[in-house]
Amino acid sequence: MNPPETAAPIDPHLPAESLRLPARGFTIDRRKALIVAAILWAGFFMMVWAVTSGRTGGFDEFGLLSARTGADRAFAGSHLMLEMVRDVTAMGGVLLRNLFAIAAVVALLFLSLRREAALFALTVAGGWIANSALKGIVGRERPQIVPHLMEAGGESFPSGHSFNSAVVYIAMALAFASMSARHSVRYTIVGSAMVLSAMIAWSRVMLGVHFPSDVTAGWLGGAGWAFLAAALLYKPAKAAADSELAKGPDPAGS
Repeated sequence: MNPPETAAPIDPHLPAESLRLPARGFTIDRRKALIVAAILWAGFFMMVWAVTSGRTGGFDEFGLLSARTGADRAFAGSHLMLEMVRDVTAMGGVLLRNLFAIAAVVALLFLSLRREAALFALTVAGGWIANSALKGIVGRERPQIVPHLMEAGGESFPSGHSFNSAVVYIAMALAFASMSARHSVRYTIVGSAMVLSAMIAWSRVMLGVHFPSDVTAGWLGGAGWAFLAAALLYKPAKAAADSELAKGPDPAGS
């Protein structure tokens, strides 16, 4: 990320209500974002090729059976562990995922980071469209190797849960990471979001509702979109943030 365009100096001796937040965060290094996106999308299309050519059977079966035990292939962990897996997967569900996304937009606007809020909103909306389009590439049925431990419908490849979770949480991390000038802080925030979204993706396998190749492809595609959008949608987001409409009432009251 590059230095901020403008930043108001903050006097630590002023009362809290007198502090002014920076009008701009640190910009994303679009060249690095494009490189990361290219690597992730290459991985996604390799998974598409592997699935359509029938080369993921061993990987899929091993992943689905790794958390099961006995002749009935029941969940191998305790009841508490199963509830934890369900809690993790819920973070990628439509309700919680979108609530977090809306809260992130509101928080960014209160922090006067309109550009980051616009970029995040465009990324999430574009990710939903991209995932819907990609669902038609393979049209795979859900796995029947193990019992499903929760209800799930629709096509299996790529995993929409994994794709959209990666988009929302990684794009959110990129937006809030722009508040720090330190590379270590930014990388930690983004890396943590990548780990969280990967956990959400694998929880779908543990619950038996997706093949490992479904969630791998979904996560690679979603993460790839988050970084690609950060690079390609920067200028439209900046134009939207700088428009007269966006410069209406300031939610922070500044």
